[in-house]
Amino acid sequence: MCGIVGVLGTHEVSPILVEALRRLEYRGYDSAGIATVNEGKLDRRRAVGKLVNLSDRLVHEPLPGKAGIGHTRWATHGEPNEKNAHPHRSGPVAVVHNGIIENFRELRAALAAEGKHPETDTDTETVSMLVCHYLEQGKTPVEAARATLGRLEGAFALAFLFDGEEDLMIAARKGSPLAIGHGEGEMFIGSDAIALAPMTDTITYLEEGDWAVITRDGAEIRDMDNRLVNREARKIRMDAARVDKAGYKHFMAKEIAEQPTVLADALTAYLDGDEIDIPGETLDFAKIDRLVMVACGTAYYACLTAKYWFEKLARLPVEVDVASEFRYREPPVVPGTVALFVSQSGETADTLAALRYCKEKADRIVSVVNVETSSIARESDLALPIHAGVEIGVASTKAFTCQLNVLLLLAIKAACERGHMSAEDKSQLLAQLRALPGLFNAALDRDDTMEAAAQKIAEARDVLFLGRGLMYPIAYEGALKLKEISYIHAEAYASGELKHGPIALIDKTVPVIVMAPHDDLFDKTVSNMQEVMARGGKICLVTDARGAAEAGEGVWQVITLPAVDDRLAPLLYALPAQLLAYHAAVAKGTDVDQPRNLAKSVTVE
Repeated sequence: MCGIVGVLGTHEVSPILVEALRRLEYRGYDSAGIATVNEGKLDRRRAVGKLVNLSDRLVHEPLPGKAGIGHTRWATHGEPNEKNAHPHRSGPVAVVHNGIIENFRELRAALAAEGKHPETDTDTETVSMLVCHYLEQGKTPVEAARATLGRLEGAFALAFLFDGEEDLMIAARKGSPLAIGHGEGEMFIGSDAIALAPMTDTITYLEEGDWAVITRDGAEIRDMDNRLVNREARKIRMDAARVDKAGYKHFMAKEIAEQPTVLADALTAYLDGDEIDIPGETLDFAKIDRLVMVACGTAYYACLTAKYWFEKLARLPVEVDVASEFRYREPPVVPGTVALFVSQSGETADTLAALRYCKEKADRIVSVVNVETSSIARESDLALPIHAGVEIGVASTKAFTCQLNVLLLLAIKAACERGHMSAEDKSQLLAQLRALPGLFNAALDRDDTMEAAAQKIAEARDVLFLGRGLMYPIAYEGALKLKEISYIHAEAYASGELKHGPIALIDKTVPVIVMAPHDDLFDKTVSNMQEVMARGGKICLVTDARGAAEAGEGVWQVITLPAVDDRLAPLLYALPAQLLAYHAAVAKGTDVDQPRNLAKSVTVE
């Protein structure tokens, strides 16, 4: 969602702030702005749209100063326009905010009674108005910020900058991530390490409820009870925060192409011969009665896939839930239950809230994350990194396949510990898993076929995806990818459900993409294909050579992948789902890496 940066530096901060915001573009935004203090005077510049618009404005209206804050806004309250763009200013204070202030209407009403009225449609302005109110009562900036924080309800990461204060910045977090960066005679804040990487390799992550008074000499951090606390300063790997396209037109194309490499890296990290090496205190699956898996979006489809693996390979009952529904349904979590949470960013608000709901109820809290320092990782009993590397494209690609990889390894481990997989079967399956990066490379070599099919799919208004068994969740993922970045309406169904309603949608204008490796369910899937074709539907069949030979006659498009073990098919078949969406989006001219209305890390409800 929104991106926050702040600098107390020794050089002009405007270009530094803009560059840091550029590294946060992947989070999704619709406006941007910065504020600085120069010779004691607070000032700001804002612009709607891409960062280039803000950069252009700064050329014509420079903003000097060596202390500043910046923001990329993803609109929640109020339409995207300059009036609603951050930083918000009320008198001597400027504020940037990621999150939602849930009680802003009550606070506004209280301020209105004092004769203070907002100029914007945002919840954030209420924060700056409240700080200003306390400053007018004679409180210091630190006292005013503290009093304001005590009245806020909801989720937020906040940064405050004050008129007349060139060596002071205040930061706070509750429900939204925020980090402090340490330099030599300089201090920084940012929504994540990616924004801060060019400036520092030493990061302190604020914990839930923390707030910090920051000067160039360091940071004084207090917890929600106003007690001074020490938070660990961590070194970040600079290569892990690299943000470049490496010659590709889009980050998404680069990240799709990186999948063979990152999968190989993840397998190296988790496999020691035929042993699956789980870091930290391991799980004893023989003592687990039930697994609850919770996630959002693409990560949810990874969980749906893993449900098949855990139940079929390990005979372990699994419940999968969307985090936003799980947390409000308040389901019973009985003894013997392990709760597993999947999130690329590790900051997904609903997933984090669901984790906290399970904290005192489940036997263990396990997370599968890409960011090992994230809130979800830190609050888990066991955090399993997926080793995907930085993912910038809003539509997840390599993170999805790496999530699947880790979840499959867990399922194999569970199957062995529960006595449902022999050592020989395990060895054979792991050998095939090690060969998977090579199959990915072979599939990438067939990109021309997928691009040709995508060019035709891009002409459609509606598209259906079908799959059975392990291909059912991949059909969902394919539909999600297509609508995310090409804006084509797409839906996914279990193939067997076709006759129970969706077949009414079939006509010659609706492409039907069928995910169908030649597995035990292939013949049943072919029957569903014939039902579509009998009604004039256009089938795009994604299969292997044997499947193409048996069912390819008369279909509209055929995409042939290398043959793969049925149990590993979801990982490989995610690739054409990604490439079809990517090439369709390119053909339509949409913003592939930053699709409209979407954010990479959803840190608000």
